Amino acid sequence: MKEFKKPESEWPQLFIPCLEKRQIERNHLFLYIYTRSRASHWVLHLCLVLTLSKMTEPCSSSISCTTFNILAPIYKRLDQQNQSLRESGCRAFWISRNNRILDWLLYESSSIICLQEFWVGNEELVHMYQKRLGDAGYITFQLARTNNRGDGLLTAVRKDYFRVLNYRELLFNDFGDRVAQLLHVQLAVPLPQNRKGNVQLQQEILIVNTHLLFPHDSSLSIARLHQVYKILQYVESYQRENKLKPIPIILCGDWNGSKRGHVYKFLRSQGFVSSYDTAHQYTDSDADAHKWVSHCNHRGNICGVDFIWLLNPNKFRKPLKTSWAEAVFGIIKYQLRKASLAENDAFALLKADNLGDFITHSSFCEALCQINLIEHPHGLSFQETEDLWIQADNDGNGIIDYEKFQRWIWNPTCSEQREENHSESREDAKEDSEEQVIGFKVKNAVLSPHEVEKGVWPENYSLSDHARLTVVFSIVRMLCPVFKT
Repeated sequence: MKEFKKPESEWPQLFIPCLEKRQIERNHLFLYIYTRSRASHWVLHLCLVLTLSKMTEPCSSSISCTTFNILAPIYKRLDQQNQSLRESGCRAFWISRNNRILDWLLYESSSIICLQEFWVGNEELVHMYQKRLGDAGYITFQLARTNNRGDGLLTAVRKDYFRVLNYRELLFNDFGDRVAQLLHVQLAVPLPQNRKGNVQLQQEILIVNTHLLFPHDSSLSIARLHQVYKILQYVESYQRENKLKPIPIILCGDWNGSKRGHVYKFLRSQGFVSSYDTAHQYTDSDADAHKWVSHCNHRGNICGVDFIWLLNPNKFRKPLKTSWAEAVFGIIKYQLRKASLAENDAFALLKADNLGDFITHSSFCEALCQINLIEHPHGLSFQETEDLWIQADNDGNGIIDYEKFQRWIWNPTCSEQREENHSESREDAKEDSEEQVIGFKVKNAVLSPHEVEKGVWPENYSLSDHARLTVVFSIVRMLCPVFKT
């Protein structure tokens, strides 16, 4: 038998016709795969693929989710020497590549599919996705970026897994014309009853799909943080407006930032966990920051930027405004250290010419201007700057002394202590102050192509400039604290 050398990205287009012919057994799947010999003739091979769990019927105990930036043809460069030559001008190329993308998506058949850089500006491509996903039992929602950018988002959910209760669109109307989608869904397959009898659980989920601004330079750090802040504010507002009880929240997308970035730390401070890192038991430490990659950007750099974030309803969440302030203080510290300032020098910069050993409001604002965080379109607003000052000057005496500087800017440890204290108090809570809800446990997570899981970008990968991330969640019952209003 000759060696099978077809690229991984082309396998599904060979598999799918066989699946459609139902050449399937319970535990084995025989697929006819073609490979090209030296004489350029197609040679027939028989390949045995063991136990494909994806072929099972909808299961009430688990769901799966895929996020994938599929690289819009208007952005895909065909010639590095001629940057104006894009795939969008070669119909045969983008038709072939997007059919292969759809082959993979249908092969995996995830319960939830979130796509970024979906070419909403091309009716033929839009119809192709709607037709093939619709025929496979998905309901689809698409959203274009503002100002006719050409691309946008597509979110699809399987109708045999979910009933869509509501769909909302969030337009940031910002520098990057970014957008987000929110789906409020209910599990279509009821959970099996527990041993205690008929306990009716809230079987609903919030799903968000987005694509954040690329960090072209450090001046956009605040703009990117703004986008995440808007998403979380919108989700909180939606929950209040609809009087929702605690339910799981899944955030999918291309976040255009790594585990070492401010967006990652902001979401972690709100209780979200990276599903892929959870599945592989990776921590937030620098040692685990580059274990995997998911993107080879236009500069040739590889990094991990695609995430499926999970927030379970029993997870502690500090006030959103507090997390926001801590994230901005983190950016301030980053900018100070980027200027090669040690702790004492950073404090001296912030206090400017003050004779006393403290920072005043005016010197604080002046320093923010020096490190390029205010007084430009993508920086902090006047009100946000005032809120930061109030947060740091927590006793309201009008100054930030060295202790406050350390606590809020240079060595912020108070947030972790507050979370630990909250966790301890929650463990001591009485049973009648909790209610049973559904949540998710990360069962498995896979990045494709598989090389990226080792931090390597494969040379022969042409499906996109992003890897595809798929996560399987087990549906579990959990206890959630009930707080009196």
